[in-house]
Amino acid sequence: MDQLMSLNVFVAAVEEGSFAGAGRRLHLSPAMAGKYVSHMEARLSARLFQRTTRRLSLTEVGRTYYERSRQILGALDEANREATAAQGSARGLLRVAVPVTFGALHLGAVVARYVAHHPEVNVEVLLGDRYIDLLDAGVDVAIRIGQLDDPALVTRRLASCPMVVCASAGFVERHGLPRTPEDLQQLPRLAFSEAVSAGDWTFTDDSGRSYRIDGPCRVVANNMQMLLACALAGAGVAYGPAFVFGEDIRQGRLLALLPDYATTALTMQAVYPGARGIPIKVRRFVDYLAEDFGSHPPWEPQETPRT
Repeated sequence: MDQLMSLNVFVAAVEEGSFAGAGRRLHLSPAMAGKYVSHMEARLSARLFQRTTRRLSLTEVGRTYYERSRQILGALDEANREATAAQGSARGLLRVAVPVTFGALHLGAVVARYVAHHPEVNVEVLLGDRYIDLLDAGVDVAIRIGQLDDPALVTRRLASCPMVVCASAGFVERHGLPRTPEDLQQLPRLAFSEAVSAGDWTFTDDSGRSYRIDGPCRVVANNMQMLLACALAGAGVAYGPAFVFGEDIRQGRLLALLPDYATTALTMQAVYPGARGIPIKVRRFVDYLAEDFGSHPPWEPQETPRT
């Protein structure tokens, strides 16, 4: 007898409480439903049900087998939905939430390519640095950077994003080149006010020793592009994600400082509510994000000469 059908009959018999109930669910006679389960028990050499004239009850082996069978059938059902959806077309409105600076600097090209390939989808991008509840806000997918502690959300890791410390060449000429993290303590610093601890910068040397630089900052702002502009103008030393400062470092407009010290690396993730029934428009957009930001993100720092 078909093993998959036997699994379906067994799970239905448990959930309906009888072979008759399983038969009604699967359009089988009670006798045929019973034969499927009996054949399964013979194949396993294990009794799954204790049978009486009034009811079925699971044996200890049956309880374990039921949980695993339910998981298997659920996974198969999800795989079938995904395969079917892959043949469908994306359509409707896609609402995307993304941090302000990341969205402004890096998301436009992804969105342009996505809408070009999916003409039946309109995209609304919500730029904001504060946490929002995706369900309450009606958001289909969000990009989150850093710690994520919401177990109700499905996550897909996109990329790693190291923090960088940098300053303009003019600033270094005026103030000197910092050689150690302690040197930063004497310099004007630029910090993002929405960080967990805006003035707390951490570095690690080759031996694993950590250095923490904290205290008041000369400029604090709730927008990373503002801090980027301040750094380019020579206002101080900036510390922030490579996706903000990486291009200006590559182009020589900013100098990467303290190359012998490691910094914290943030994790960038796509998040969306619910593991089941995810619309094809969301799945495909997340695939585009992974393709563009996955193995070689555009902000990945290049080797810089040591000074």
